[in-house]
Amino acid sequence: MILKNDFSLVTMTRSDTAKRKGYNEQWVPPDYVCNNLAALFQHLLLPLVNNLPGDIHVTGAYRCSRLNVAVGSKPTSQHLTGQAADIEYWENGIEKNKIIIDTVLRLNLPFDQMINENNLSWVHLSYSHVKARKQFFKLPK
Repeated sequence: MILKNDFSLVTMTRSDTAKRKGYNEQWVPPDYVCNNLAALFQHLLLPLVNNLPGDIHVTGAYRCSRLNVAVGSKPTSQHLTGQAADIEYWENGIEKNKIIIDTVLRLNLPFDQMINENNLSWVHLSYSHVKARKQFFKLPK
C-alpha cells in the first residue's frame, strides 16, 4: 500500500498472508502496538514521504505472533511490537530503494535499525523511543 501524509492503521497492518490464513488478530493490534506504529510513522516514514517526490510502499509493518511465525521471522522481530516496517520507494514507475537509505542518512533520522534486504529488494526500518542504535547493515540474498 502506498503511504501518504496521514497515518493509516490499515496500511500498517496489511498482510495477504494473514488474510489468507484467517489471522484476524492482525487487524486489531494492542494499544501499545498502535502507539509504536504511530511513532514509527511520525519519526521515520512521514519524513521520507515529505522529502521524496515518489511513492513509499509499505510491504509489511506490524505482524501478529502467528503471522510472524508463518513468515519465518525471528521471535525478537520489531515487527511484533509495531516498531518496524519494510518499505520500497518508487519514482516514475521505477523502484529506487537505495534512495530510502540515502535519505534516512541525509536527514539524520532517528532509526534503530535500517537493513538493506535482499540486495535492495526492500528496506527494513525500525524506530524505538527507547533506543536509536542507528544500526545499518545488509542481509544477503
